[in-house]
Amino acid sequence: MEELFVYLILFGEQIITYDLYQKKLDLLFLENPNNEVLLNLEWETDIERIIVYVRTNIDYQNLNYEIFGKILMSKLKEYYNNCPDINIFANKMYSLWKNIPSYIQNEEPFWTLSYADDPLAYADEEQVRFLYEKMLNYYTN
Repeated sequence: MEELFVYLILFGEQIITYDLYQKKLDLLFLENPNNEVLLNLEWETDIERIIVYVRTNIDYQNLNYEIFGKILMSKLKEYYNNCPDINIFANKMYSLWKNIPSYIQNEEPFWTLSYADDPLAYADEEQVRFLYEKMLNYYTN
């Protein structure tokens, strides 16, 4: 469920496409055809209803935040490496931070999403990149 949650959040921020989300859902459902949540998501086509359904049916207490973080940082690293404008990336990261579970917002590496863009206010792109790259590599050390 962690992987699907990451894909849904990234889709909500327009970092990935609906097709990528749907392909991930299809794959997870084929691996777990008896999972009621995945079955319900397979039938739903309205993205707003999907978001509400996931947010109300995900067990945040049992979500493995290390797995969630590893998957999220991996996907964000892909986006970072392909995003031509650090300002666009930074704007999406702060918005993404607001949409991750509050349980982990103040934990690293997620906390970095809330402030790493601050040096852009005084045109310090190097510092911004340093902070984001440290965050993106949090799980690789």
